[in-house]
Amino acid sequence: MSLIKSVATVGGFTMISRVLGFLRDILMASVLGAGPVADAFFIAFRIPNMFRRLVAEGAFSAAFIPLFARKLEAEGKEIALEFAGHALSILVGFLLIFSALFMIFMPVMMLMLAPGFTPDGLRFDLAVEFTRITFPYLTAMAIVALLGGILNAFYKFAAMAAAPILLNIILIACLLIGIGQTEAHVGMLLAIGVALAGLAQVIFLAVACKRAEIAIKFRRPVFNADIKRLFRLMLPGALGAGVMQINILVGTIIASFLATGSISYLYYADRVYQLPLGVIGIAVGTALLPMLSRQLRSGEDKTAMNSMNRAMELSMLLTLPAAAALIVIPEEITSVLFQHGEFTPEASRATAAALLAFATGLPAYVLVKILAPGFFAREDTTTPVIVGVLAMILNVVLSLILIRYLDHVGIALATSLSSWFNVVLLFVILHRRGHYAADARLLRRLVGMIVASAIMAAGLYFAREYLASAFTGDLAERVGALIALVAGGGALYAISSLLTGTAHLHEIKSMLKRRSGA
Repeated sequence: MSLIKSVATVGGFTMISRVLGFLRDILMASVLGAGPVADAFFIAFRIPNMFRRLVAEGAFSAAFIPLFARKLEAEGKEIALEFAGHALSILVGFLLIFSALFMIFMPVMMLMLAPGFTPDGLRFDLAVEFTRITFPYLTAMAIVALLGGILNAFYKFAAMAAAPILLNIILIACLLIGIGQTEAHVGMLLAIGVALAGLAQVIFLAVACKRAEIAIKFRRPVFNADIKRLFRLMLPGALGAGVMQINILVGTIIASFLATGSISYLYYADRVYQLPLGVIGIAVGTALLPMLSRQLRSGEDKTAMNSMNRAMELSMLLTLPAAAALIVIPEEITSVLFQHGEFTPEASRATAAALLAFATGLPAYVLVKILAPGFFAREDTTTPVIVGVLAMILNVVLSLILIRYLDHVGIALATSLSSWFNVVLLFVILHRRGHYAADARLLRRLVGMIVASAIMAAGLYFAREYLASAFTGDLAERVGALIALVAGGGALYAISSLLTGTAHLHEIKSMLKRRSGA
């Protein structure tokens, strides 16, 4: 399966999920606003998601997929699935115990994860209650990560990419049910919805595996050489693969000391820039890891290098204009998406400021998703963890410095700066080891992408000034004006890309034919 086809599959379903996610967040902003209940729910939603991305989708996937791919290539499907069964039993057993302890000692854990919440205050009490309900989501998503990783190793990307759609559908249903009820009741409905969504995704992936004739069974845990190797790779990967999530968590902890609403502003801004990150970065990284693992296992080093270059080229072609747009028109975006119901213009402006700061790091967030597989595919999770720890330390230091001058925006900016630091170190290490070198085509086209993005940004800036009055009108006027900006900016970037040689018509036609023939 080609990289472009794989990315298109993952990116297409991710786009659907993120669009539904926007609808969910628009409803959430309207119903909950940016008050204490919203802050409490976002903490309850973020904590199990953080552990999910560190343990399940981060450390586990980074360690498991290369090992599974190697067994699949060398020993066949049956032996590989037996290994997966042992891994599943051990992972689920560990997480059930971990989750039970975490839920029992939730008040103590909340003092560490949101130390700015007053122990006898409303935000603290709701956060503890909501997080106890949402925490089983972690175990469910660990199972989903394993099943999805196996499907991805067989180059079947659709089911895993589509699974998050269920979360958004369920949470949207909870919000619709909660309209007209108290904010606390809506928060409770959302927490229950998160737990139910985890179960729904497990069932969905299990059915997908059955249809693909992939049978994974729970087995008696056996700590053989393969499982020990898996855990040795997982332990450092828990930080290396999830450094961005750790940075966001650090920002949440620090934001808990700021004014009420700061956590919500960061959450909503995070959700906006997660759209291009999910559709581009996560899609490319998801497709790239199993591809690199199997190419390297077959001794195709030059092919693997080319795969990384094409992945970087494809991702930057889409990421650079997205970052430019988020930097130039953040207020217009947040006013359309969130400024209605309980979400005030002041909250919209505060969210826009955080979005601009996050957007400066968008290319870095995506590049990490491409560079990290260069280590993981070689079963090296130690190097990324060292780089990740250094980036995390830098993030904490910068956050503590910048919040003195920029409040919550300083946290977002620190996240961006530390992510760029992460990218530079990963790139330098891969290059020095001879595992990655940018080819002439990539360098030439990167220059064209930067020029085309700058032209688009200039066009958006002047168009924004021209449409300024529309963005002070009602929601319909604001939506129309934003659509005009996005469509105009997209057209300008497309034309500029063709003129600068960044993209070529014959390549676009080839991609479309390949996609239509999929």
